[in-house]
Amino acid sequence: MPELRLDRITKQFKNKIAVDNVSLCLSEGVYGFLGANGAGKTTLLRMVCGVLKPTAGEIRCNGTKIGKLDGDYRCLLGYLPQDFGYYPDFTARRYLEYLAACKAVPRDLAREKVQEMLRLTGLSCDQRNKIKTFSGGMLRRLGIAQALLNDPEILILDEPTSGLDPKERIRFRNIISSLSKGRIIILSTHIVSDVEFIADEILLMKQGRIIEQGTVKEVTQNADGKVWEYLAGPDESLRLNETFSVSNLKNEGDKVRLRIVSDTCPCDGAVPVRPGLEDVYLYHFEEVSEHVDHLERRTL
Repeated sequence: MPELRLDRITKQFKNKIAVDNVSLCLSEGVYGFLGANGAGKTTLLRMVCGVLKPTAGEIRCNGTKIGKLDGDYRCLLGYLPQDFGYYPDFTARRYLEYLAACKAVPRDLAREKVQEMLRLTGLSCDQRNKIKTFSGGMLRRLGIAQALLNDPEILILDEPTSGLDPKERIRFRNIISSLSKGRIIILSTHIVSDVEFIADEILLMKQGRIIEQGTVKEVTQNADGKVWEYLAGPDESLRLNETFSVSNLKNEGDKVRLRIVSDTCPCDGAVPVRPGLEDVYLYHFEEVSEHVDHLERRTL
């Protein structure tokens, strides 16, 4: 089982620092990277995959720089980028057989491995259908199937559930959870529920830096005293919603129950409540612009 060490990794594009001095040690388990679009998550993952070279710092696998491992390191990797490429006129089976050949999966094992991945992702009945007929959820499942063809010990997933409906997202999370034994799985997303129930460790990334790291319990405990509930009238609820970060708002008769994220008590009568991961996300990222970092996109 591999160990990944990132030592002061930095990536700069002209005058933009996309990843800023990140150091991590990753071993078996599921790591959920949370951050707004443009936080540097994709750039960091592409460096871990060896697609991009760091401007500074180094990445080691089991003590050896990944550049020196070269092909041996790629054999350990499975990667699902946010927008993975496929041939629309290929059937699912033909596509996976082609990629198995590209990944140097032995021919006598490739057919068996393709069928195993089709069963795992629920695509066996659709394996003879052309990919261009697939729904968004089926495409994402095909993406995880191709990432697993070489039985990787390091699985990297970038925004894997983007655009999926709730049922498909739950199915995808269950697949990932079932694969976590004996692997490093890095799941990068801005959808909190994608990692809340399956991640062993949460890493919050903002402006290229890891600003917080720990289990869900540890990360939410750090937000104790920053989440409040208050029952307000309609006019007051509008004012509070404009003044503070509100993570939830629910009508209760002629009143409105607000869940407010604030360093201090937002108003008389507000009571502190136990924070959740969505509250933590809102606390750190509410002011972050949702635009996509074009410097990162140019590298895709």
